[in-house]
Amino acid sequence: MVKPAIAGGSPVRNTKLYYGHQFVDQADVKAVEEVLTSDYLTCGPKVVELEKKLCALTGAKYAVAVSNGTAALHIAAMAAGVGAGDELITTPITFAASANCALYCGGRPVFADINPNTYNIDPVSVQEKITDHTKAVVAVDFTGQAAPLDELLEICRRKGIVLIEDGAHSIGTKYKGKPVGSIADMTTFSFHPVKTVTGGEGGAVLTNRGDLYEKLLLYRSHGITKDETFYVNESHGSWYHEQIDLGYNYRITDIQCALILSQIDKLSQFAERRRKIVERYNEAFLQIPQLFVQQEIPESDTTRHLYILRLRPEMLTIDRRGFFDAMAAENICCNVHYIPVYWHPYYEKLGYKKGLCPNAEKLYEEMMSLPIYYSLTDRDVDDVIMAVRKLVDYYKK
Repeated sequence: MVKPAIAGGSPVRNTKLYYGHQFVDQADVKAVEEVLTSDYLTCGPKVVELEKKLCALTGAKYAVAVSNGTAALHIAAMAAGVGAGDELITTPITFAASANCALYCGGRPVFADINPNTYNIDPVSVQEKITDHTKAVVAVDFTGQAAPLDELLEICRRKGIVLIEDGAHSIGTKYKGKPVGSIADMTTFSFHPVKTVTGGEGGAVLTNRGDLYEKLLLYRSHGITKDETFYVNESHGSWYHEQIDLGYNYRITDIQCALILSQIDKLSQFAERRRKIVERYNEAFLQIPQLFVQQEIPESDTTRHLYILRLRPEMLTIDRRGFFDAMAAENICCNVHYIPVYWHPYYEKLGYKKGLCPNAEKLYEEMMSLPIYYSLTDRDVDDVIMAVRKLVDYYKK
């Protein structure tokens, strides 16, 4: 058990407050129950309904729902043509799947550094990392804030590179008034429980390009089609189908889709509550010189998935690990998003070394994720702010 951070002090709260938590109401339960008593549990009408709803939400022409966000990234990289000898540029401040999707395809991830103020991928660094082998860029909307899409699109168009927007954090976000999902060549979503809307698991790829859509459909389901347009041989009958490529079983169930559909109905209220929490945190932490608040770009109307607390170590007598443990002693459970991908042992074995992205590595050493989710009460938010202020006051130089 973690001891109290301040000798003789009592924690700001008596019960643990976790950094993330799903919100499920009776409408969600009813939606799932209806599927459980229907004729379809998977590959049924709810999958199509979800895809149509995602298109309506984002303005994208096509959506392909899949089993999880990692599957979405994998088939997006496949559709982009990433293969042996190809390179895919992404940020190191992300979950490993944003880079692993290149490895799944036999390609190689290349890491571009981040903007030290917004924490999103830096287009200047992307430009520097492009080679003749670059096939795609995966731009992560870190914390839910849209990446600098105009600059990235201009680079990718000029170089003939596919732009994949990893929108795992950013469903509901708009860039220059346009919803995330309809801007990049492909956008991927995740419906993991800590995301803004959840299906337990689940993901999707959105695109405006028909050629990519056809590939995504194949890769989602074994590379098998029942569309006679694509048959190589003559059909044997109504049961006939052909495997015309190598795909995977990345199908999503109707059970998950029903939950996601119900959750999307609450997206606007989820987003508004998260905005209010961000406003409260920003108002408090901008007044504390020992802390740095993530910069918001004016182009992004952000539905925030994460809230990053960044320390200024030169102004404190405690490092991030100490501050993290001290917050836990106050019963505020934080997290860290993310360990730079190429610091993981698997990537070290592949030859990646520390020092590739100095801005990203410095951010990792100084940051932690504070609680932010729909059911967080005003009192909970007050407790988080109180704990941060208490520790900063105690450990400031």
